[in-house]
Amino acid sequence: MGVSPVPPFRTVANTAVRLIASVAVVVGVAWPVFDAPPFGADAAYAQSKKSPPKAKQLPKDQPRTAFTLEEQNAAVIPGIPDARVWGDSEADFQRVLPTVNGPWLALSGGGADGAYGAGLLTGWSQSGNRPEFAVVTGSSIGGLIAPYAFLGSRFDEELRKNFAEITAADVFEDKQTPESLFDSWPLKQTIEKRVTREMLAAIAAEHKKGRRFLVATTNQDAGRRMIWNMGAIAARGDDKALKLFRDVLLASSSIPGMFQPVMIEVEANGKRFQEMHADGTITAPFFVMPESMLAAGSAARLPTNQVYVIINSKLESEFSMPERRISLILGRTIGVALTAALKAELLLVTASAHRLGLNLNVAYVPETFNHPNRGLFDHVYMEALFKYGVEQAQKGTGFASTADGMIQRRSESAR
Repeated sequence: MGVSPVPPFRTVANTAVRLIASVAVVVGVAWPVFDAPPFGADAAYAQSKKSPPKAKQLPKDQPRTAFTLEEQNAAVIPGIPDARVWGDSEADFQRVLPTVNGPWLALSGGGADGAYGAGLLTGWSQSGNRPEFAVVTGSSIGGLIAPYAFLGSRFDEELRKNFAEITAADVFEDKQTPESLFDSWPLKQTIEKRVTREMLAAIAAEHKKGRRFLVATTNQDAGRRMIWNMGAIAARGDDKALKLFRDVLLASSSIPGMFQPVMIEVEANGKRFQEMHADGTITAPFFVMPESMLAAGSAARLPTNQVYVIINSKLESEFSMPERRISLILGRTIGVALTAALKAELLLVTASAHRLGLNLNVAYVPETFNHPNRGLFDHVYMEALFKYGVEQAQKGTGFASTADGMIQRRSESAR
């Protein structure tokens, strides 16, 4: 990845987004996971027991290989120079644009509420109206849904199973590490199980057709958004590519302070070192384009006029009384901060859509959906939310138009 300095120009709206996001340094996508009711030994985590893999734990005092800003700007993935770009660079963004025409899809974070996006995609397929997207982007849980969205309706059943079968024990162990309050080794194993060589080959084939699959992480060292060209990684096709593909998905879902960051090896001027990557929603609640392209004076345009955004959450924070435990207090704070950042990002994109000639349609969990959530990865709740997404898509009421810069949901019956 060549040198691409931080763009000096920031719009007022973009600055507001970043300020809101910085209120909680640990803002991440799985906020409903840790904003859920408290759990004990008989709750979600105890639904299954797993044995952690045998591996050496990182010593608290193990130093990292030092590197400079110049080396960071020159860093590339060895053997895959087009694996990623800076997500705040308009020039870099041009390198990952598709070579085919078609609508774009952006998937946000949302933890267990990703069941909504999964249901919406499934119902969209069943309606017969789901398009093939030229670009699919994802952050955190959106990144985990995105491979299935990118590959199309033939993977809908696998997507459904992912949400029907997952438990808290498939995501984390209630155990501190030197880097986090919880140990995310179960999520790492879950991703390894579901991201297979066959999936990688299928994504590579679509990439070669000119379509693009992008995932956001946050480069903690640079403090910047990074966009990973997952199709280019898949096209490499070897063991290193498979590992990197899985590591990026894990990093995009690694909530700082909650889960361990993911270390990714890079190379600059013959020197190898590791970057620290964490949850994509710190810098991208969802990703459509660099914010500089949304500035009033920008002449940049996307090579599409149709953009869909699926928000895997509600747009308002719900009333909740967290227990006096650090994980639950921090989880509640993350949820509130991320909702504010999400709304600001959505406002910025919505306000610019008309000027950019974009037909922008947004789906989100409406306030009228009030099924009780009784714990982490509550199967009854997730199944209800999945079915709700399916029904919305089947009836054509899932997406709201953004005419005149306002989000107007199509009429639907409350439930």
